[in-house]
Amino acid sequence: MITRRVLGLSALGLACLASPVWAQAGGGKEIRIAHVYSKTGPLEAYGKQTQIGFMMGLDYATQGTMTVAGKKIVVIEKDDQGKPDVGKSLLAAAYGDDKADLAVGPSSSGVALALLPVAEEYKKILLVEPAVADAITGEKWNKYIFRTGRNSSQDAIANAVALDKPGVTIATLAQDYAFGRDGVKAFKEALKTAKITHEEYLPTSTTDFTAGAQRLIDALKDKPGRKVIFIIWAGGGNPFKIADLDLKRYGIEIATGGNILPAMTAYKQFPGMEGAAYYYFGMPKNPVNEWLVANHYKQFKAPPDFFTAGGMSAAIAAVEALKKTGGDTNTNKLIKTMEGMSFETPKGKMSFRAEDHQAMQSMYHFKIKVDPAFAWGVPELVREIKPEEMNVPIRNKR
Repeated sequence: MITRRVLGLSALGLACLASPVWAQAGGGKEIRIAHVYSKTGPLEAYGKQTQIGFMMGLDYATQGTMTVAGKKIVVIEKDDQGKPDVGKSLLAAAYGDDKADLAVGPSSSGVALALLPVAEEYKKILLVEPAVADAITGEKWNKYIFRTGRNSSQDAIANAVALDKPGVTIATLAQDYAFGRDGVKAFKEALKTAKITHEEYLPTSTTDFTAGAQRLIDALKDKPGRKVIFIIWAGGGNPFKIADLDLKRYGIEIATGGNILPAMTAYKQFPGMEGAAYYYFGMPKNPVNEWLVANHYKQFKAPPDFFTAGGMSAAIAAVEALKKTGGDTNTNKLIKTMEGMSFETPKGKMSFRAEDHQAMQSMYHFKIKVDPAFAWGVPELVREIKPEEMNVPIRNKR
């Protein structure tokens, strides 16, 4: 049941959404959180959703007060523009000059990898949301890194549930940077019976997919059984244009994971397409998601999207940890508190795995349905894939 008290975003919460810095420094009565994200750049849409979700999550988790243990939460926004060097200097400035107690972000995996050593240098927590690459909680990890966002392995294992069947041959199409390469690597590891015949990596700026598509077609067209091009793509460009090359003539299907709603307009071309999603507003059934969907519709006249839910999850995690420490922002105390901590999110319960601080979480196996009421291909839930069903590798060699 959503109460009236919780349903209405407080005036303070609404003010927070409109302003980049929400309070002035003063007297240890504050908890200062830096949010480093792509306010501009190729992942701007992701960044905007994360920021909205983060502010709504703070409002929800503090019941509209924007305080924890009597301390006001101050959010300091930093625009990394999707550039690793910019993100690195902004995070250092946030920890050093702005005296941020902890940080959240960024949108890009490439930027995230540049931020990890900064968190270690300043001995402050970086709560990664939504950057995905396995290396973030894998070989590049340090003890100051936590992640509410899903990692490449969680994506891969969930998508393997949909595609890993005998007699299936798969070629992958991905972006040539950490997100794409880690995604394909994890996907290959997750497959037990299907076979990978070709990996195609294209620049993140690609708009003409013809040459890459031809290499994918050549790799698959003569293979027996079910043939699938699995796409791992983020940001600009529309890799689904490869469908224009009449893949059906060769019996080739397209498959992919979930995405933001504007990107899923392309999914309408592929009724019946299967994959796995991190989030879609109609899938999880829990009070936190009910609150998010109701308040997002109320404020934006539209449903919350992929990364809105992630931003909210990060905010809830931060507030829950701070509640447990009584508002104490001591980094070692926070790390001890957060390791193994469970918290309720729009996706249901998440838990930070003690070994690598990766949030264990549900994923959603879907099948695309075309519904004229929606501008996008609607991912109908086949089933929720629970955290305990996914053997997500620990990759950080801790």
